[in-house]
Amino acid sequence: MTESKLAEKQRRKAELMKEQARNRPDWLKIQLKTGPNFRELKQIMRGGSLHTVCEEAHCPNIFECWEQRTATFMILGDICTRACRFCAVTSGRPTELDLAEPARVAEAVEAMGLEHVVVTSVARDDLADGGASIFAATIRAIRERVPNCGIEVLTPDFMGNWDALQVVLDASPDILNHNIETVRRLSDKVRSRAKYDRTLEFLRRAKEARPDIRTKSSIMVGVGETFVEILETMDDLRAAKVDILTIGQYLQPTKKHLLVEKFYTPTEFLRLRGEGLKRGFAHVESGPLVRSSYHAREQVERADGVPLQSLRAEAGVRVSEGPSA
Repeated sequence: MTESKLAEKQRRKAELMKEQARNRPDWLKIQLKTGPNFRELKQIMRGGSLHTVCEEAHCPNIFECWEQRTATFMILGDICTRACRFCAVTSGRPTELDLAEPARVAEAVEAMGLEHVVVTSVARDDLADGGASIFAATIRAIRERVPNCGIEVLTPDFMGNWDALQVVLDASPDILNHNIETVRRLSDKVRSRAKYDRTLEFLRRAKEARPDIRTKSSIMVGVGETFVEILETMDDLRAAKVDILTIGQYLQPTKKHLLVEKFYTPTEFLRLRGEGLKRGFAHVESGPLVRSSYHAREQVERADGVPLQSLRAEAGVRVSEGPSA
């Protein structure tokens, strides 16, 4: 592509992004409001030199979640070795491996009075175990300091290093989360170095090795997938015996990232939720602003046992029609 054509393409993309921002549906507009809990959590994070995916990934729910004293810790630094086309986390060559980080995370969990914590990380393909040992150390540190706290980890795929996966499983988190992100056809375009089938194998192996640990995954919609492809991805996740599914709207973080191809309506998300429940997921969290860790504690409560009948009734409204995409 010539320099002039590239400049024109970038200009057009910037125009489309501005147009999408102006015409963003009402259900995607959030209130930027901070309160005492938000400010306190920010002080705790900065005081412990800790990172959160809430901040690094520009999560739209940060104001709501932090005010409710929930946050997702991001360990292993804030520079990712991958450059996924949907993610706002900085990519590059990581410089830090902080062996004292697990203890500081546990201290923050205690200070925040959390009953359920989510721990994720950047991808660290530069490390032999992908950071699995730090995940395990963080789980153990939280268990020791806050024994009754539920622990959910959202891990990378460790490049298919199944010994690394076992290290995390041996630390016994309550929930192991690994996101498939998108449908098979778009996986290589949307994700960096991650593979659709490797994600499924990761989730399948995790459940086979530790059937007592709930598994979870997430799909973001709006990057060009069809409704049928979403259902196929649900089927693939259920074949891997995934327990909990979250579905949310992709929002373009910067002009360098993928454009939004479609804004799904709340009704369409409700239908997708119904399709997931029909397929046997213990719980499906589906909505425009849903992210993998959104209402994480409530997801666990609803997934304990069979899905609530009220959820089945709500999600069953006209689910057979499905949204067109």
